[in-house]
Amino acid sequence: MTKRTTARKKVGNLGEDIACRFLKGRGFVVLERNYSKKWGEIDIIAEREGRVHFVEVKSVTREPRGRDGDISRERDYVPEELVDLRKLRKLARTAMLYMENMKDEREYQIDVVGVILDNRTRTAKCRYFGQALEDNL
Repeated sequence: MTKRTTARKKVGNLGEDIACRFLKGRGFVVLERNYSKKWGEIDIIAEREGRVHFVEVKSVTREPRGRDGDISRERDYVPEELVDLRKLRKLARTAMLYMENMKDEREYQIDVVGVILDNRTRTAKCRYFGQALEDNL
């Protein structure tokens, strides 16, 4: 594993930890993390109000810009846009197989949580996008 891959993995793991806390604060119960099969991986499987949520987490770090490190360009950081339609469809297939294997007949949906980590202030912002994939896609 290269140094860059290791750093990216650390950001991803931290983002998933933060996303779990974020979801719990919104009434979700986290059932499983990093569910992985040969056909795909799901970052977080959670439940709220009887519905199962399969959550893809995308995390980015926000580095200070400019000489004084104060210039904020938050619009440059939209991690949720890194989840394309191909990824959502793969996630949906994995979710469907998970539900079949668990013999779980509850309704489920695919969600995305974008996490922006600010290294300078050591804070994070989360954005939740429920039902990120429409049923007919």
